[in-house]
Amino acid sequence: MAIFVNEVSRTFGEYLLIPGLTTRACTPQNVSLVTPLARFARGEKARIQLNIPFVSAIMQSVSNDTLAIELARNGGLSFIFGSQPIAEQAEMVRRVKKFKAGFVSSDSNIRPDATLRDVLLLRQRTGHSTIGVTGDGSPNGRLLGIVTSRDYRLGTTPDDALVKDFMTPFEKLKVGRLGITLKEANNIIWEHKLNTLPIIDENDCLVYLVFRKDYDAHKDNPVELSNKATKELLVGAGINTRDFKERVPALIEAGADVLCIDSSDGYSEWQYDTLRWIKENYGDQVLVGAGNVVDEEGFRYLADAGADFIKVGIGGGSICITREQKGIGRGQATAIIDVAQARDRYFQQHGIYIPICSDGGLVHDYHMTLALAMGADFLMMGRYFARFDESPTRKLKIGNNIVKEYWGEGSNRAQNWQRYDSGGSDGLKFEEGVDSYVPYAGKLKDNLAITLGKMKATMCSCGAITIEELQRTAKITLVSSTSIVEGGAHDVILKDRG
Repeated sequence: MAIFVNEVSRTFGEYLLIPGLTTRACTPQNVSLVTPLARFARGEKARIQLNIPFVSAIMQSVSNDTLAIELARNGGLSFIFGSQPIAEQAEMVRRVKKFKAGFVSSDSNIRPDATLRDVLLLRQRTGHSTIGVTGDGSPNGRLLGIVTSRDYRLGTTPDDALVKDFMTPFEKLKVGRLGITLKEANNIIWEHKLNTLPIIDENDCLVYLVFRKDYDAHKDNPVELSNKATKELLVGAGINTRDFKERVPALIEAGADVLCIDSSDGYSEWQYDTLRWIKENYGDQVLVGAGNVVDEEGFRYLADAGADFIKVGIGGGSICITREQKGIGRGQATAIIDVAQARDRYFQQHGIYIPICSDGGLVHDYHMTLALAMGADFLMMGRYFARFDESPTRKLKIGNNIVKEYWGEGSNRAQNWQRYDSGGSDGLKFEEGVDSYVPYAGKLKDNLAITLGKMKATMCSCGAITIEELQRTAKITLVSSTSIVEGGAHDVILKDRG
């Protein structure tokens, strides 16, 4: 006979937080949103910790390299979408890793016997205004000089002028030696009022460039998620249970810091096999998350398989129609509460803490704080990030509204049949996602500041200044449908803001 779970399956909109004591220490500037991304043993710290509890969804319409760069600069992490050829996904990962606020490999280089015409063509192709002049034109050749826009005048300097005749020669350059720290390099830049400092080895070969603008950008992004040693931004990538044996090595070689299996239902033997293969072949070389699940059985199955984090949620996304099409899923709030309790029991039994990621069901900003209070360690969002300039989709005007395109990985447009672990599939049999629009919202950084400001203010009202403290002390209440209506503006005539 079927097993009946008689507990009502609830959503975030059915709950509110009850205020706790707001102490003098509970001010927004004291709130820390640092949270673990991956499993760790009791008494240890997670290998990767997010500086804000946000990751972007593994979706074509959300997570490309431009969004990954901007989100990492603001403390979160993106998972580059996997429903594309392996080489193209790996290249997106590389572009994120090359964008670092520190020591940068020179991608634009030229020989001294090249001409201004060659310089202009190279600049047009790469978009870089600083070009290293090396003996062989390679990124790590012997440094002979630097060319910037200050070294020539369009319309005055002949197109056939040789680079060696107008470049800033090595003898006039201020350089740093390999082994210098980023702080020391930046001190030289500031002391000598430089825009660029070349870093060379003992043979005078170019190794890196350090840019003044990157230092300024780093100051503007104090919670940037990057490798402390290399200053490379951190980035994730989505994988599936079909071509993982080819995709995973390419993504690791490209520099992906963490992988995540993208699937509509993670409680499957295909995910177990994928996790075991990655752990047996790569060990701790790369972190890998799995999911999605909605109960303790699914959590424990993936935890035992070696998942470094586990995604929770089926059918709650704004473009997801899995519940409508297949009749499977669970209210997101109930799923998070259940799996969070399972995670805590697992930690007590095994001494291993496995973070959980709430994926879907977030309608309002306050739902984010509720999800964390209910036990989620971090949140995966698609619609939220799809609205911003940095997402990969087109911006359109429909009527009087500016919108961006947004479609699900389970839609015919995405054609991502690899995420459905049904064995032997060769195409989508029916859709589990829709093709839609979301209101355009502008820059990620500006919107994120507002959202995080709300989150910190709510945490202060609850008397918590860390996510761990919020999870431990939050008081959460169910609300009636009447209470939900009461919570918005009502019984008034709103003024026209136009």
